[in-house]
Amino acid sequence: MLNALPGSEWGFKTAAHLLNRAGFGGTPADIEKVQKMGLHDAVDHFIDYERAPDETPVPEWAQPDPDRMEKLKELREMRQKARNGTAEQRKEVEAKARELQRMQQQDQRQHLVQLRHWWLERMAFGPRPLQEKLTLFWHGHFATSMQKVKDAYLMYLQNETFRKHASGNWLEMLIAVTRDPAMLIWLDQTQSRKQHPNENYAREVMELFALGEGHYTEKDITEVARALTGLVYNRPEQTTDYRPMIHDSGTKTVLGKTGDLDWKDVLAQIVAQPEAPRFICGKLWSFFVQDSAPEGIVTELATIFRKHGEQVKPVLRAIFRSEEFYSDSVIRTQVKSPVQWLVSTCRMLERDLPPGPVAGNMVANLGQDLFAPPNVKGWDGGLAWITTNNLLSRYNLAEALVFGKNQLQLNAKNKIVKAVENRLNRRLMQGTPADPEKLFTAEERNDKTALIAAVEKRLVQGELKPKQKKALVEYLDSQGELDAHDVLEAIRLVMSTPEFQLT
Repeated sequence: MLNALPGSEWGFKTAAHLLNRAGFGGTPADIEKVQKMGLHDAVDHFIDYERAPDETPVPEWAQPDPDRMEKLKELREMRQKARNGTAEQRKEVEAKARELQRMQQQDQRQHLVQLRHWWLERMAFGPRPLQEKLTLFWHGHFATSMQKVKDAYLMYLQNETFRKHASGNWLEMLIAVTRDPAMLIWLDQTQSRKQHPNENYAREVMELFALGEGHYTEKDITEVARALTGLVYNRPEQTTDYRPMIHDSGTKTVLGKTGDLDWKDVLAQIVAQPEAPRFICGKLWSFFVQDSAPEGIVTELATIFRKHGEQVKPVLRAIFRSEEFYSDSVIRTQVKSPVQWLVSTCRMLERDLPPGPVAGNMVANLGQDLFAPPNVKGWDGGLAWITTNNLLSRYNLAEALVFGKNQLQLNAKNKIVKAVENRLNRRLMQGTPADPEKLFTAEERNDKTALIAAVEKRLVQGELKPKQKKALVEYLDSQGELDAHDVLEAIRLVMSTPEFQLT
């Protein structure tokens, strides 16, 4: 059973934990601001994010392409001419068609780079951190990849769908995702017809999205697939259409309910299953708290979920106000995802994100390529984020963020660093190092004991383990009078510890 966190337990440590898990961390000043709110107001501050105006402009290209139909028509006509013309004409037309496709693909790649950076900026500096954290959760839950969708505008639309329904009604989210153009393409629903229903989405909506294995039958998959027929992607208009002529209007039985069920009917039936609230509440607990939720807690959260009309907000409110959420077995035990690592680091160092291509490549190299999850299950997360190569990359990228471009150049003889530089296209790397004067007071920069305490407070919100602290002390003791480089090196050393990889 969830117990309320006593007011006496609310302090810097617990405020930092809420900021890290409900958002993407922050500076000591950010933490102290949350601490002063008190537990209830702090939780409301994150959860009732609609109260904060969000005037983030959308990417200028993120809108339907008015010339799309003409471009598609031109490409079709080129292909037709190639089939009907002479060998020489076919060669010429094919060359033009390939060039047109190449230009379109180039535009899509550029738009994807911009979309990734736009989202990372929202996560790092936007006014609604929990909304963006939830959008990241739903992106992993409804994992959809640009590699198959091939349209950055559709990926943007899906991202906005997750953002719009982030903490709202679960059935409304499922309905919105089911008719989402990117999802229709990703799981082949747009190819489904009453004569040959495609079962991909029907299977995943129960197995991965809403119920989990063992709570449906193969017959249910077949019947759900029939009910979903009629939903198609209108490629020229970049919208979803419902076409009754290709919908199977026959009688179907899904999870015990029989009738002429359509796609909304079966989604409602899925959400109505006893296991449905347990499944999604367990997923939320795993993302925000720890990998495995005790059965009693899942049951309690599912009851809250049902009581409040399958709304996500009340579940999160219960979690973030609970004693269990702030237990020693939870605080700083979750491995930072690559996105969490990059965004929280930039926030703690009070620096800008690296430029678009670099920032996107950073998280991709660490294992989380936004808008390109590895499969329909999304990222495994947890300890899967940490491999020998990924951990070494974290340490080297920490150096890049702390010292900037010049420090990487000084270390270019190191083969590992050189490889990292090449992968990240280092000519675009932000050249400005972190600013010690912005991060620490004059006293902290000049007193080694004070500096160690300040670095620990900023980067790990607590004390380092003895082994790591000893290495930091020994380094500073070997430097004599401290300068800016020594301060930055102290930051880098802490960022290269196991503690820094946890949140």
